Amino acid sequence: MRKPTPLPLTELTAISPIDGRYGNRTAELRPFVSEFALIKTRMEVEAKYLIALSDIGVVRKLTGVEKKRLLSFGEDLSLENAEKIKLIEEETRHDVKAMERAFRTMLSGTSLEDVTEMVHFGLTSEDVNNLSYRLMLKRATEGVSIPTLDKLTYELVTRGQQYREPMLGRTHGQAAVPTIIGKEFINFASRINKETRKLEKQKLTGKLTGAVGNLNALRAAYPDVNWISFSEKFVRSFGLEPNLITTQINPYEDIIEYLQNHQRINGIILNFDQDMWRYISDDWIIQEVKKGEVGSSTMPQKVNPIDFENSEGNIQIANSLIIGLSIKLPVARLQRDLSDSTSIRNLGSVLAYGLIGYKSTLTGLARVRPNLKEINTRLNEDWSILAEGAQTILRRAGVKDPYSLMADLTRGGHISGQEEWIRLVDGLDIGEDEKKELKKLTPQSYIGYAPELTDRAIAEIKSSRKK
Repeated sequence: MRKPTPLPLTELTAISPIDGRYGNRTAELRPFVSEFALIKTRMEVEAKYLIALSDIGVVRKLTGVEKKRLLSFGEDLSLENAEKIKLIEEETRHDVKAMERAFRTMLSGTSLEDVTEMVHFGLTSEDVNNLSYRLMLKRATEGVSIPTLDKLTYELVTRGQQYREPMLGRTHGQAAVPTIIGKEFINFASRINKETRKLEKQKLTGKLTGAVGNLNALRAAYPDVNWISFSEKFVRSFGLEPNLITTQINPYEDIIEYLQNHQRINGIILNFDQDMWRYISDDWIIQEVKKGEVGSSTMPQKVNPIDFENSEGNIQIANSLIIGLSIKLPVARLQRDLSDSTSIRNLGSVLAYGLIGYKSTLTGLARVRPNLKEINTRLNEDWSILAEGAQTILRRAGVKDPYSLMADLTRGGHISGQEEWIRLVDGLDIGEDEKKELKKLTPQSYIGYAPELTDRAIAEIKSSRKK
């Protein structure tokens, strides 16, 4: 076999569909969780560390211009300069050291040249990495994932407000009792929103405690500085919670909890995807037919629910990665090994597969509507769904064992409409008042508080997003 020619990276040559087939859906994550973003975030941490050392007098007082220059190293880093750092890494075989060397070079020939030796002073690479990865995860979630989830919630709320028609509920796949169409959308909107608001409030930790977690080098060099207090203040400056009890690495339980919040959201959306698939399969939901689209390579009539299926598949991959990281990340040999270093690089993949799923669900949702005729037909085809209401009213009236009574009359049977229902009621050995009450029951009216609960959930969602 002839050796293939190396290919440039494009949508067609990318190994992962994240940057290939679905690159247009995940592009907004690149500024947050790419290798380029990691280098920039590390430089941000190093710059702010040098400034913090200046603030406590370990480094000479820096001018406002000098501080601004330091902060620009990460903010304004060009892709070309980042590629040069990757070339340095080929020599060092250490990505943080490569970044540190580049950072030092950037001080050369400036007024900051005299503080070059204080770059990365007393730190281990993990002091920089643990902060960088958490900042990337937090920023990508807040900047991309949460806005997309809120958009999905909004679309579900809109349908909850729009579709108030009664529909048959189903439990165990069988006819149950009625609800309204909109509440089925609102059920998911409420679940997603609750978990999204939790995600907003999730706290990530940070550590700046040195090679084995005891700030050894810093205390030896400057014993009069309260390095514990410095560490806490520095970590908090990034919006992270300080963790002082560490080995070389900051334990990952906080990241795992954060990702598991993503996992719960993904599970809810997966549930929605599968329900929509079933409703489309049963013709309760109709998909918009778009000219030029093909549903099958052999069956011309098909309009497949591909967007919901696409979402389902990608969300399952995202959750599989979360499960894998949740198993791997808590385990480190002694004070540290590097197996977590390669694993944690997949945070972007977790978010990307989730994002592909969310956007696919949104695309699918935009092209569907309830088939009101079919929904109404299914609601009215068997009035035995009123047996629950009937036995409960009879229970209140003191009728002996009304559950068994109604079960004998309806279980496994079929009541074809209102006339047959009225005949059944007339045949009951109960008072006229109870008969009158039972005759008023219809599949359209037996919806409990579904409209009120839908409105309540919508109000709660809107209120939670204002806070």
